[in-house]
Amino acid sequence: MGATALNIHSEPTHDIEIVMHVDETMVEEQRNDLAHNLEDCPGINSCFFCNNRFHLMLVSYDRNRLTSQDVLGKVKAQHYHAELIGPV
Repeated sequence: MGATALNIHSEPTHDIEIVMHVDETMVEEQRNDLAHNLEDCPGINSCFFCNNRFHLMLVSYDRNRLTSQDVLGKVKAQHYHAELIGPV
């Protein structure tokens, strides 16, 4: 009667979201490229820049596979300067 079955065999998600500040002024194509490159990394689920605050990027990742420092390192590996702002 309206009950939902729960799959007890599925693994729980361990996703966490962080905000990063990217120092460089980037055009839309650069922001999209960086976001897509990060999303291609194993453990990163999504990445996008905030509307009207183009220096702020929200990244969702699996904390069992990566740390926030790993994510920051992936941004820096793309030759951008960035700092962690904190979790969402």
